[in-house]
Amino acid sequence: MSTKILWADDEIDLLKPHILFLESKGYTVETVNNGGDAIEKNKETSFDVIFLDENMPGISGLDALTQIKERRPSVPVIMITKSEEEHIMEEAIGAKIADYLIKPVNPNQILLSLKKTLEHSKLVSQKTNSSYQQEFRNLGMRMGDRLDAEEWAELYAKLVYWELELANSRDNSMNEILLMQKKEANQQFGKFIEDNYTDWLNGADDSPEMIHTVFKHRVAPHINKGEKTFLLVIDNLRYDQWKVLQPLITEQFSIQSDSIIYSILPTATQYARNAFFAGLMPGEIERKFPKLWVSEDAEGGKNNHENELLEAQLKRLGKDIRWSYHKITNYDAGKKLADQFNKIVDNDFTAIVYNFVDMLSHARTDMEVIRELADDEAAYRSITMSWFEHSPLRDILKKIAETNGRLIITSDHGTVRVKNPVKIVGERSTNTNLRYKVGRNLSYKDKDAFSIKNPGDAFLPKTSVSGEYVFAREEDFFVYPNNYNHFVKFYGNTFQHGGISLEEILIPFVILQAK
Repeated sequence: MSTKILWADDEIDLLKPHILFLESKGYTVETVNNGGDAIEKNKETSFDVIFLDENMPGISGLDALTQIKERRPSVPVIMITKSEEEHIMEEAIGAKIADYLIKPVNPNQILLSLKKTLEHSKLVSQKTNSSYQQEFRNLGMRMGDRLDAEEWAELYAKLVYWELELANSRDNSMNEILLMQKKEANQQFGKFIEDNYTDWLNGADDSPEMIHTVFKHRVAPHINKGEKTFLLVIDNLRYDQWKVLQPLITEQFSIQSDSIIYSILPTATQYARNAFFAGLMPGEIERKFPKLWVSEDAEGGKNNHENELLEAQLKRLGKDIRWSYHKITNYDAGKKLADQFNKIVDNDFTAIVYNFVDMLSHARTDMEVIRELADDEAAYRSITMSWFEHSPLRDILKKIAETNGRLIITSDHGTVRVKNPVKIVGERSTNTNLRYKVGRNLSYKDKDAFSIKNPGDAFLPKTSVSGEYVFAREEDFFVYPNNYNHFVKFYGNTFQHGGISLEEILIPFVILQAK
């Protein structure tokens, strides 16, 4: 189908050669010589693009542009003008024109502007797909190497980059290939974790920065009297979710460091976030602060003592400062912190835990409407960004930026979309998490899971004399044989955490400075 163009110019007769040139290239061009007629034509017909002269008698091009956009907001408008005055260009750009040309224009300029406007997405998609095809082989070869922890983080960052690039492409032909490559990467990464995890915790030289050491090594050095440092822990924030939030956050902040750190097993809030604030592994917390550790089988919240654990760590690190801790679990709590920001503005250090992404993950399981809204990875990222745009957190970050303070953003673990049920049998006291199990006499096939028989080897609390920890890999989730079909249907294709995957273990750690 031919591209339909509306061209409005009070000197349209002088542009006949340009129009004939475009028609020779296969475009259909309708013309008018004033803004009023352009508005009426736009009401009658849906055009693919509109050329609009800025300086026409009667209704000017800028006035016509406003009315055209009110009627058809998505139609691309290319403004053509004799004037190079800055305020005219600013008005046109503010009205979301597609391009801006200065008279006199030649036919090739017009054609280039058309292609840039109408075929930009297509050309970008083609380039993206072509570039990923070239990178595909390099990524595959890297996965075949013996990667260390830092190299795995770099590889994951590249996979996320291509996932986001291809998600923005109109051509989905390469998405399936990327998904296959991510699956292969997760398989290899799982083996890497199983081979090295307990060695890292026991002092191996090649240990990466992990959630229980990151506060001491990367947060504490920025906490000093007279400075303003804000720590934001967004629970359950994956690296790809950080990347889609990044453009919004960097409107007020410049990035000083953007890196990936390792969470711990289980990749669950009770373990990872307590470890972060305590600067200790869960088993060490249980031993040193028995009143602050809540076991798996105990009732009540498992993260109600982060404030006390953080206080103990700050004292251990010699930080004699003014500080506060705030946990946001709902909209009203976030709004209250934003409204009362003046109460914390003079702190040397402020820690904020924001639970929205974690609530979204659980809601994705429990609420049918959320299941439909976040049906895949792209939708999951999209709903996260939509939430952030309208959340009190964005207001809080704007106020942090006004203090000219430093902002550190991280998480405790990520989440993975599960698809493959794995049967497991346990005693009644076994925990309910779908990605890891803790208990005695667990029955499962060794090939289906990674187990830590002796919790002490991984600095985990001992639940009983013969208790073990068992972790699901990649896209697996644990299901009991009784009522198997119900649980497979209910939990399949939902986002879960607690096990071993790139998405759960490799999390963002970002240091920003207010602009």
